[in-house]
Amino acid sequence: MNLSDLRKSPLFQGLSDEQLQQLVDMAEPVTLTAGQVLIQQGDLGDAAFVVMSGEFQIEKKTGQSIVKIAVRNAGDVVGEMALLARAPRSASVTALTTGEVLRIPQQAFENLIASSPGASLAILNWVMARLLQNEALLHQQEKMAALGTMSAGLAHELNNPAAAAQRSAADMSAAVLNWQALTRQLEGAAFEAGKREWFSQFVQHSEARLQTPLKLEALDKIDLVDQLQAWLEAQEVESAWELAPAMVRFGWGIKSIEEVKRGLDSSLFGLAVKWLGAGCLMMELLFEVRETTERISQIVHAVKSYAYLDQAPVLEVDLHEGLENTVVIMQHKLKKGVTLKREYAPNLPRIQAYASELNQVWTNIIDNAVDAMDGHGEITLRTFEEAGNVVVEIEDNGAGIPEAIRLRIFEPFFTTKGVGKGTGLGLHISHDIVVNRHRGQLSVESQPGRTKFKIVLPKHIQGA
Repeated sequence: MNLSDLRKSPLFQGLSDEQLQQLVDMAEPVTLTAGQVLIQQGDLGDAAFVVMSGEFQIEKKTGQSIVKIAVRNAGDVVGEMALLARAPRSASVTALTTGEVLRIPQQAFENLIASSPGASLAILNWVMARLLQNEALLHQQEKMAALGTMSAGLAHELNNPAAAAQRSAADMSAAVLNWQALTRQLEGAAFEAGKREWFSQFVQHSEARLQTPLKLEALDKIDLVDQLQAWLEAQEVESAWELAPAMVRFGWGIKSIEEVKRGLDSSLFGLAVKWLGAGCLMMELLFEVRETTERISQIVHAVKSYAYLDQAPVLEVDLHEGLENTVVIMQHKLKKGVTLKREYAPNLPRIQAYASELNQVWTNIIDNAVDAMDGHGEITLRTFEEAGNVVVEIEDNGAGIPEAIRLRIFEPFFTTKGVGKGTGLGLHISHDIVVNRHRGQLSVESQPGRTKFKIVLPKHIQGA
């Protein structure tokens, strides 16, 4: 074998010809065809492999899911991490094409390290580079998984108000035409009865009410609607069941309707109530369109702020805004049975941070909390200052985390979720974002009925 082939790998570029020849003498060439497994996840790491030709896929199995990590080509080394750590393989390697590798046993690596400080340094540099590369790949895999989950939720969240706005807009045309026709009928009837001044005042008063719908508690509205509907039915007003809810929303009740009735015959009063109800129904549709489109706008704004699109990665961040944007993004999960409690410190200072990455932390922890409570319970978001730092606590009243598991929750690929429901990367990446990126602290306290994640962040990132 030509030694220059080995020098394609950065791991061996600093070695002498003699050292490389010793390595080759102890190594064994292996040829594989497409589909053959070179390394099996879970097996003991007793050798490393240098890819001489071909392509090899690295895959990680989590539950029943397969995470594709990378493809290795000529000059790449695989399996060295488990070999150096004397640990089981953390992933599998499969040939994508026919290829050849050089199998380097553990004894050859140990002899190389023992014989040359330069070789030891080269291997150390390689391992550090591989760790950083793997960490970046883990981040990307988790972001893609989170993006898929978030996209599904957002599609649902956007579809509901969009469908409601479409329905309301479709009904608006008929409602406007009906109201215009009733306006002409009411005006003609009023003029015929000599009620021109009443008609003018009634229309002005009604239009003023139609500008501002009332905000009523659900139970209060139900009571008012029942009362008005019963009164209208007693007055033999047609479609009282349909008119009453819309009229109540714009402030009409029994007392105000009785004032309209005063001095009118039954025919003109019935027409006036019908016109009034049609106007309320029309405006209700208009406000529904406004409210639903505002909801769509709110979601879009939250997504943009959540990801901090078109902005520098390090920003002066309002943590409350980031938490609230995250809540909007996750509304599809929270609204099913989760009560959200906020204990925000007033005047919490803004901090220097990688904004979108912190939002990923809030998402991961809140998502785990919802799953821990099986979608029903209470989550508390708490913020305060402590010893010159800013603290965010996310607490849930779920079943808790057993102590044996608690020691492992920040490990990569460790998950307690069911098959296909978790990558095992969320908390690991959250820990990396808080501790390594922001020089902060991430800790967890847990007991049955109470689990609290505490995130401590400095106000400024060193070196940023």
